[in-house]
Amino acid sequence: MMNTPDFFTDAPKITLHDPLAEFLGATKNGVIEYCYLDAVKLAGHSCPTVAGAWLMTRKALASLYGDELPVRGAIQVSFRDGQADGVTGVIANVVGLLTGAAQSGGFKGIGGKFDRRNLLHFNAAIAGEIRYTRLDTGTSVDTTYHPECVAPCPGMKELMQKAMMGVANADERNRFGQLWQDRVKRILIDHADDAEMISAIINAG
Repeated sequence: MMNTPDFFTDAPKITLHDPLAEFLGATKNGVIEYCYLDAVKLAGHSCPTVAGAWLMTRKALASLYGDELPVRGAIQVSFRDGQADGVTGVIANVVGLLTGAAQSGGFKGIGGKFDRRNLLHFNAAIAGEIRYTRLDTGTSVDTTYHPECVAPCPGMKELMQKAMMGVANADERNRFGQLWQDRVKRILIDHADDAEMISAIINAG
């Protein structure tokens, strides 16, 4: 049984409709609810990058679909940076989990439907960090993440350096982890709807 910080369950959830899941009877009416822990399991850790990918996708889907359920597998995602640049690959994994968008190795579809391939692109000429585009309407939204809006706790950097050097004791290692996740919590809970931290610009289809 996993023992994770309580705020993982308090973070905003993301609900979508997946036509493939409905077709194959995986979920009733194809409705899938994702929680932040799903992204943590995929990435293997919780950090400001994973939290940012979660919130950028959440905001993009809300901008594109309004009160409708977003359609998983019907969204193209383009990244301004290359897949191997910085933390782009980590972000792309989380975005792909939520949107269903994949590169050439994605699901090939059934009878010409539900194809998830070639919906994830890199090195795109876009203004934002990530562009999400609805395949049915062509409407897109550019999102950009500013994690610097939520500063780390005082002392975290020093504790991280000691932990990385192998000179931190058990209490210091535990304290570092607590301070690290405190920042993630503030990003996900306190600033989830902060327009300065997550910006979104709609582009007409």
